[in-house]
Amino acid sequence: MSPTAFEDACKNDNIKGIYLIPDYHNPTASVMSVNNRKMIAEIAKKYNQFIIEDASYHLLDEKPLPAVASFAPKQVIYIASLSKSIAPGLRLAYLSVPSQFKELISKALYNLNVSVSPLLAELAARIIVSNQFEVLIESHREQNIRRNQVVNRYFADYTCLGVDIGIFRWLLLPGKTTGAEFETLAAKQGVQVYAAERFVVGNSCPERAVRIAVCASETIEELERGLVILKRLLNDLI
Repeated sequence: MSPTAFEDACKNDNIKGIYLIPDYHNPTASVMSVNNRKMIAEIAKKYNQFIIEDASYHLLDEKPLPAVASFAPKQVIYIASLSKSIAPGLRLAYLSVPSQFKELISKALYNLNVSVSPLLAELAARIIVSNQFEVLIESHREQNIRRNQVVNRYFADYTCLGVDIGIFRWLLLPGKTTGAEFETLAAKQGVQVYAAERFVVGNSCPERAVRIAVCASETIEELERGLVILKRLLNDLI
């Protein structure tokens, strides 16, 4: 997100707040710079905007960048999810909420009837207290690196954005083939990718790109079989 565009929206569009994924943005895999985090935090304070910071992928990095919340703790609702960094079955998240929003969020969750399984909450708490979460995250991080190295090898001649600890990559397509067209071609070959069109908001024009889920396959061998098919399709586009 552009700090300049954010400030322009604050001045002209009567917005109330913004939603951010600063670390490994889904689907583009981009990472917001520390400078932009600071600038966005300052703008939020200046115009009294709230920020929802989705930190689902924050723990994947061994040395994560500072959260936007660290620069504007009174403006940011910070969400830390466990399903992406520890285990897909842990479908729960923790919120760090400024005092001014606590009552409103509690009421909203109650009215939405959103609840967490006590069993999952107990399991998550024990994993955290026992420090096993660090072992699990490190194991996932190593697996992600091995898988992304395979992706890098197959797509060395193409632009495939993302980092080696990420769980998905953003593949820019050559030629004039759209993401939707490529998704259809891949699906016919038994490989599922998600086109940029799935993520577009409003009337903006999507990139010619697809998101590749690096960790969706059960094994690296299965991933590699999918990459062989995708590379063959890419070569046909040139």
